[in-house]
Amino acid sequence: MTGPGPILTLRDLAITFDTPDGDVEAVTGVDLDVFANENVAVVGESGSGKSQIMMAAMGLLAVNGRATGSVRYRGTELLGMAPRALNRIRGAKIAMIFQEPMTSLDPLYPIGRQIAEPLMVHSRLSPRAARKRVLELLDLVQLPDAARRLGAYPHELSGGQRQRVMIAMALANEPDILIADEPTTALDVTIQAEILALLARLKARLGMAILFITHDLKIVEAIADRVVVMRAGAVVEAGPTQRIFASPRADYTRMLLAAEPTGTKAPPPAEAETLLTARDVGVTYRSGGGLLGRSAHTIEAVKSVDLDLKRGQTLGIVGESGSGKSTLGRALVGLGHADGAIRFRGATINALSPRALRPFRRDLQMVFQDPYGSLSPRMTVGEIVTEGLLVHERGLSARERGRRADEALAEVGLEARIKNRFPHEFSGGQRQRIAIARALILKPEIIVLDEPTSALDSSVQKQIIALLRAVQAEHQLAYVFISHDLAVVRALADTVMVMKAGEVVEAGPTEAIYGAPKTAYTRRLIAAAFDLGSVLTGAAEPA
Repeated sequence: MTGPGPILTLRDLAITFDTPDGDVEAVTGVDLDVFANENVAVVGESGSGKSQIMMAAMGLLAVNGRATGSVRYRGTELLGMAPRALNRIRGAKIAMIFQEPMTSLDPLYPIGRQIAEPLMVHSRLSPRAARKRVLELLDLVQLPDAARRLGAYPHELSGGQRQRVMIAMALANEPDILIADEPTTALDVTIQAEILALLARLKARLGMAILFITHDLKIVEAIADRVVVMRAGAVVEAGPTQRIFASPRADYTRMLLAAEPTGTKAPPPAEAETLLTARDVGVTYRSGGGLLGRSAHTIEAVKSVDLDLKRGQTLGIVGESGSGKSTLGRALVGLGHADGAIRFRGATINALSPRALRPFRRDLQMVFQDPYGSLSPRMTVGEIVTEGLLVHERGLSARERGRRADEALAEVGLEARIKNRFPHEFSGGQRQRIAIARALILKPEIIVLDEPTSALDSSVQKQIIALLRAVQAEHQLAYVFISHDLAVVRALADTVMVMKAGEVVEAGPTEAIYGAPKTAYTRRLIAAAFDLGSVLTGAAEPA
């Protein structure tokens, strides 16, 4: 803590939302101080209220929300302030980086224009001066080839690049406080480390305070000076980071700290049946061409991959975004064209027509990253879970399908009475259980899981990992587990394949890969996942 007093003070902050079912208290009686030049982390599970307290401070609550209590910036009360007066503070003195830049950036405007807008509003710069300042900001956040990218649209940038643009926009007017709401959740571990190191350098250079809102305790331990732990809208514990991690006082805090993935998986027996083989598998996309006269070119998303998958085995596929891991996973279950040979039950399935492939699909299932996007919002849970039975077991009666749905839901820890509800009525963890039940009901032999835990709280993530372990042991399933979270992969997989730019750079038993990685790329991934503090210390030092 520096300076004579806090620059942001929350006292007895309460937030209530008006809903058709009555008032919902999202936050109750929160006190919080933020001092200049410090990192404060607010942690807790989804629904704990951690993001809502900052939305209230910024005057960005939903229209059905209301805040009471006090939020003061340098002694000035923000709650109830007229929008015009509040606009002189937010974006200028208090800035915010949101969790998902793709939904925060306007898709219709180039990034240069979007960064320039707050400069022209708050600093009253001319368009020419604003352009010069935008280039300075993009250089500051180390966006490659900044001048050329001024005219780029958000969809033309990678996730890490979009997050850098969001940071540049937030820093445009050199705020006193930067609020970062889950700024690295969807990023690869290496990009995450780069973004966090960038924020550390900017904090040291500009002397601002950073308030991190996150559920990732690895980040908290690496970057925070103080921690505030929230549950069900209330602060359950607060204090210096070192003390919180060394001797947490609240049971809830201890539960969060214990929720990190642990354990290892033994490999299947040597004599276990090989279910699937892939030899020299490649996936190529054609881009461009067509009516507008653009020249066509090809993109090799996957190049010459070989693998064997045994009954009861879990193959973890790791790598950064764009490495080809998800494309390979889809190819293995026949979702898309692939060259080479993918063999299951003696058949080269990637050579089959969609009609000929259909009988194999019940044994080759996939669980996608975002269950909210992969579950139809117009279908009930019962209809979603039994949809595959209508294709693969047409002779079943409605009563029998219902019984099978009950069994599948029970297997993933859900009650049969939820069958008539819709996906939007469930939490992220519950939706992922529904997606797993949809795959399990067909009694498959192989399930490809594409980032199934990346968006979940640590405690829910731990539950899903335990569920997957139990289901695998019960049915001797083979998993292909695709993830950028190396800690989860280590806990679930007995074999690991590391991919970069479509190629396998190394593969082998999990503990061999993690204990003695052979390539610099793998060493960098592991360091970013398990030694984030050291990575940030080195990356944040001036060159």
